[in-house]
Amino acid sequence: MVRAAAALPGALLFDCDGVLVDTEKDGHRISFNDTFSEKELGVTWDVELYGELLKIGGGKERMTAYFNKTGWPEKAPKSEEERKEFIASLHKRKTELFMALIEKRLLPLRPGVARLIDEALGKGVQVAVCSTSNEKAVGISICKLVSAIVSFLLGEKRAEKIKIFAGDVVPRKKPDPAIYLLAATTLGVEPSSCVVVEDSAIGLAAAKAAGMKCIVTKSGYTSEEDFLNADAVFDCIGDPPEERFDLSFCANLLEKQYVS
Repeated sequence: MVRAAAALPGALLFDCDGVLVDTEKDGHRISFNDTFSEKELGVTWDVELYGELLKIGGGKERMTAYFNKTGWPEKAPKSEEERKEFIASLHKRKTELFMALIEKRLLPLRPGVARLIDEALGKGVQVAVCSTSNEKAVGISICKLVSAIVSFLLGEKRAEKIKIFAGDVVPRKKPDPAIYLLAATTLGVEPSSCVVVEDSAIGLAAAKAAGMKCIVTKSGYTSEEDFLNADAVFDCIGDPPEERFDLSFCANLLEKQYVS
C-alpha cells in the first residue's frame, strides 16, 4: 500500500535577522566597523565582542555602553550632550553603510533560504517574513529595512510573492505570538497549518505560543540558546549536497500533530 504524501503547510513563515541572512555578524557589525574606520576612531568589534555587545538593545546604546566602559575615542567630544549627537551621527552613518551592503547585494543569504522559498512558492504554499527586530535604523522603518532585504537579496520576482509583517504592525514584540497570529489571519490559514523558521529562543517562543510548528536554524549568535521546545533544530536550511530539510520535511512535521 502506497502511503499518501503529507499535506503541504498552509504557510511557511520566516524570521528575518539570523534566518534569511546573518544580519548582525555580516551586516550591522561590518557597518559599525566601517563607520569607526571612516571616522578614524581606532575601534574594531570582532565577532566575539559583538556577540557580547548584542546583549545591549539598540545600536546607539551599544556604542555608548562600549565607550563608557573602554574609554571614549580622542576624536569624541567631551560633554554628554555633544556625545549624544556624536553617537547619533555614527549610528546614522552605520545605517547608510548597512543599507548600501543590502542594495549592493553584498550580504549573503544563508544556505538553503532561496531553495526552500522557491520550493514553497512553486507548490502554491504562501510565504511570509515576520520580524519584530529591536534594531531601529535612523530614518528607516523596520518594515522598510526588511522589505529591502527581501527585495535586494531574494530578488523582485520572489519579493512580489512574499508578504512582510514587520515593525509596529503588532503592539507587542516576540516572544509574544502577535506577529505570527497576524500573519496567519491575514494569509487566511490556521496557525496549526503554519511552519515557522526561526533562529532564536525568543522567536521559537513566539511561534509555539501561536500554536505553530517551528524549525530552528541556529545562527552565529544564537547557537548556545535553549531550543528544547523546537520541532527540529539544524545549523542551516542547506543547499545540495548538504541540504538539511525541504518542504516535505515541513509537511511531515505538521502531520505528526494529527497522529496520537
